[in-house]
Amino acid sequence: MVSKSPVINDLIFRELIKRGYALEGNTRIWNIADSKLWYLTPKQAQAFLDLESSEDYQRDVIQKEIDLINNNVDDILDEVREEALNIIDLGCGDGKKAVIFIEHLKGKLNTRYCPIDISGYMVEKAISKIKKLDAGEVVKFQWNISDFENLENISSLLRSGDYKKNLLLLLGNTLGNFEINELLYQIRGAMNEGDIILIGNGLDNRNEGDVLKSYQNEQLNNLLIHLPINLGLKKAEVNYGVRFVNSRVEMYYTILRDKEIKFQDKRVVFHKGDQLLTAVSYKYQKDSFEDFLKMYFRDVKLFASEDDSYALALCKK
Repeated sequence: MVSKSPVINDLIFRELIKRGYALEGNTRIWNIADSKLWYLTPKQAQAFLDLESSEDYQRDVIQKEIDLINNNVDDILDEVREEALNIIDLGCGDGKKAVIFIEHLKGKLNTRYCPIDISGYMVEKAISKIKKLDAGEVVKFQWNISDFENLENISSLLRSGDYKKNLLLLLGNTLGNFEINELLYQIRGAMNEGDIILIGNGLDNRNEGDVLKSYQNEQLNNLLIHLPINLGLKKAEVNYGVRFVNSRVEMYYTILRDKEIKFQDKRVVFHKGDQLLTAVSYKYQKDSFEDFLKMYFRDVKLFASEDDSYALALCKK
């Protein structure tokens, strides 16, 4: 009986080839830690939603952020009292956090909701959720399924008619998955004077062991395991691990045996002991997080959870 060839994702494989590997001692580190690769298929996107529903993630991220939004929503929306407002939801997920703002604004001003996500599966879920509120316009166009590199085009297209001002949402610790200066520079360039962005991100207030413990869970493994699988590796050929390095949590897979992958006209040979870096999450001290934001925005207000482990930052250009 002939065994089936593994199904290899073209985009993930091309990223692997393009980036190659770096040596750390005698260990080869293959870095494909790019969050846009996490949601390429509906199965991957649903794995992320399952992660969000898990007890640990709900406790450490979702509920803390939602509590901060609910407790401070009036102060936040005091900054955007306009006749009409674009709400641009970056990395929208299923749109559940945008619901809070739109419900508060219903009947007070006209809103136009624009979800942006690399995953069409997520965008459809967000659009469906917001439409049920019957609280304003929902924008569905070619740019919804996009990465943040197109943000300047998107924000310009939305400034039409009465909708001159943008409120951007960057919630769910999304900023922590990127190099902070690169992403903030990109976002600021897409904003006009007076535009507002609300950023939700974890803070580094715990010891290293406690930080790592929150990332050593099966739901996160269930999300990230799709990357090695989509490179032609099997679950039994890799082992999930986390570590804290250079102010960030790194999530990676150690390859357990030599494996040759052939795809199109290329081939990659993994060695036993190689590591495949699949995700990073940057952690910032409260003061340094605020200092980073003040480099890019003229007005920054920080709302932190009681234990200083999570913060909302309201930033105005």
